Amino acid sequence: EPMATTTPAEASSPSPSPPETAPAATVVRDFYDGINRRDLASVALLISDSCVYEDLIFSRPFVGRQAILEFFRKFTESISSDLQFVIDDISNEDSLAIGVTWHLEWRGRMFPFSKGCSFYRLEVLDGKRQIVYGRDCVEPATKPGDIALVLIRGVTSLLQQFPQLADRF
Repeated sequence: EPMATTTPAEASSPSPSPPETAPAATVVRDFYDGINRRDLASVALLISDSCVYEDLIFSRPFVGRQAILEFFRKFTESISSDLQFVIDDISNEDSLAIGVTWHLEWRGRMFPFSKGCSFYRLEVLDGKRQIVYGRDCVEPATKPGDIALVLIRGVTSLLQQFPQLADRF
C-alpha cells in the first residue's frame, strides 16, 4: 500500500476530528490506521496534549502529544511501509477503556516476534474523544520460559528478606 502524503496546505489545515460520540474502539482503530498510513497529522488529532504512552520496551514513557508523535515518526521512518499493524481483537464494551491484541504483517505475512497487546484510556476533551493513556506490551524476541519463573521466585525471595530493595525499582 503506498505511503500517504500530504501537501503543505493539507498539513496546516487539520482534518475533521472524531466526534465525541465516536466509539472509543473507532478512535483506537483510527489511531492504528493513521500509523499504518504514516499519517501522523491524523494521529495527532486522536491523542490528548498530555497523553502518556508507555511502550514497555523503553525504560520511560513518552509524555505529551509531541513526544509521542516524535516516537511514531521515528518508528515509521525506521520500518518499511510494507510493515503494517493488524488488529486481531479489540474490546467494544467500554467507551473510555479499550484493550487490543495485534500483530505486524509484512506484505500480508505474519512478521516474527510481532504480537502485542495494548490498553488505551480515553476521555472526552474539547468535544472529542481522545487517547489520554496507552500501554503497549510486545512479544519478546527471546522466550525465557521456565527460567522466568525461577527469576521471579529468586527476586521475590530476595525482596522478602530485604524489603527496602523494592524502593529501588
